[in-house]
Amino acid sequence: MGIMDFIKGQLIEVIEWTDSSSDTIVYRFPVANKEIKMGAMLTVRESQAALFVNEGILADVFYPGLYELATENLPVLTKLKSWKYGFNSPFKAEVYFVNTKQFIDQKWGTQNPVPIPDPKFGQVEIRARGLYSFRVADPTKFMRELFGTRASYKTEDITNTFRTYLVQYLKDTIAEAKLSFFDLQAQLVEFSNKVKENVKEKFEQFGLEIVDLTIEDLSLPEELREAYMQGSKIGLMGGMDTYTKIRTLDAINSAAENQGNGSFAGMGAGMGAGAAIGNMMGQMFNSNQQSQQPVQNQQTFPCPKCNSPVQQGVKFCPNCGQNTAPQKAACVKCNAEITPGAKFCPECGASQDLSCSKCGTKLSSGSKFCPDCGNKV
Repeated sequence: MGIMDFIKGQLIEVIEWTDSSSDTIVYRFPVANKEIKMGAMLTVRESQAALFVNEGILADVFYPGLYELATENLPVLTKLKSWKYGFNSPFKAEVYFVNTKQFIDQKWGTQNPVPIPDPKFGQVEIRARGLYSFRVADPTKFMRELFGTRASYKTEDITNTFRTYLVQYLKDTIAEAKLSFFDLQAQLVEFSNKVKENVKEKFEQFGLEIVDLTIEDLSLPEELREAYMQGSKIGLMGGMDTYTKIRTLDAINSAAENQGNGSFAGMGAGMGAGAAIGNMMGQMFNSNQQSQQPVQNQQTFPCPKCNSPVQQGVKFCPNCGQNTAPQKAACVKCNAEITPGAKFCPECGASQDLSCSKCGTKLSSGSKFCPDCGNKV
């Protein structure tokens, strides 16, 4: 191999990256002591971006397309190198290909139960799991904030970091929603979108975009789930009182079945169990009857017109429509309010039995004129 072949072998004429993996986000093109020939061809495929870094400084960014590397296509690098237009010298630069496609089916979940406030049950612990997808939206920011100058960067390198963020924002979103655990389960799609919106800004800080977020499951720890199922069972049985009676009957029946091979003691236990069962059944029957009986002891008074019974507080008779509200009367002497039909005023003691001063006809309380002679009282 001649000297020219050696020199030619040290020059890179084609720069490209064919991604054969599904999880590589960043790939550094292997320059390895070689120089890039001015006029070399750069191929950037769809869902890729190429970053040129010279001596630790980001020089140029290329998006999908075919480029001939010349001074006019490398304005920043040309300025850094102080090349004049048309200078056709090889150059060294690190080339990073960034995969801008969408990375889907990224799993996330809680490693341990997470405590959350629940408006119905108080503080409870839950587990959550799901999937999310993301892509690189800003290759420059992504390089500066995360991958730096690493030769390769894969999805597994950020899995733990973003799982922590997702769990944290999940807790915050639950606190904001103020929904119970079972309300959250019924609204997983809407709640997933809310968590995605809340965590969106965190991804953007690293030049990433969270495209989708799914909460596949929210679950209670086994002991809490069993406690909830027990509570549901009690509710279906009619409440704690009915549940207690049923459990007591089960215990009594169990004792009666194990009374003991016909012995005298066993006979006594059986009789006791039978009596207890009868007593409890009687109590249950009586309580049911009492709950079904209508209330009969409400106070009533006769209607002044049709004499039908009217409940206290009712203003009109339900039978004839007569106004049953208490009528007001005034004392003939001091004009104080008195009960209609009262014979004496409770304020001044004056008699309410009046007679006409002209004809002597007995007048009713509150009369202003004599019904016989028309004399003014």
